[in-house]
Amino acid sequence: MYLTPYKSLSPRLTGLALLLVAAGAMAQPIYRNVDKNGKVTFSDRAPAASTEPAAGPQGAATPANTAGLPYELRQVAQRYPVTLYTSEDCAPCSAARTLLTTRGVPFEERTVKSNEEIEALQRLSSQSSLPLLTIGSQQLKGYGDAEWSQYLDAAGYPKSNSLPAGYRNAPARPLIAAQQAAPAPRAAAPVAQPAPPPAAPSDPGAGNPAGIKF
Repeated sequence: MYLTPYKSLSPRLTGLALLLVAAGAMAQPIYRNVDKNGKVTFSDRAPAASTEPAAGPQGAATPANTAGLPYELRQVAQRYPVTLYTSEDCAPCSAARTLLTTRGVPFEERTVKSNEEIEALQRLSSQSSLPLLTIGSQQLKGYGDAEWSQYLDAAGYPKSNSLPAGYRNAPARPLIAAQQAAPAPRAAAPVAQPAPPPAAPSDPGAGNPAGIKF
């Protein structure tokens, strides 16, 4: 039997094979991995078969607005809370907010404005660009519709809006809570000065032998 050498394949067939390989790579699923400490990460690599399931991350921040949500959505939001970090005049931030709102993802929004908040963002994500999205302990830097949707799917968020009618996310809050100014100290009350003692009677002296006082 005669086998056609690989190099003799036509350019058209070779291009088709490469196209199929590229398409397969783009459709690669995202897997959710939970380690023994409960830390959750998302990757394109399937978890090892020996990996033991772990409980949700301990101490993870839980949005304060999960009351009234459908049971399954509430469980996902408590297990993998979503936080969006934004700033003013940021078009990608607006697009990110629209994606989460349209999909019905309950999330907290933190705004970054002051220099102190920029430094806090750098400590959090090792960068100062926005938007930044966190899903549990997973960080997504920079907005990407397809990428963000993949990670939300992997976390278990519904693909369509299942929020109850009238549900609203909490208003955006600064990344660093404003500290209340300490009240100004009250001025000390003036200390009453003692009244001067009465003047001693003047000495009449030799020029006033009668001791007359004016």
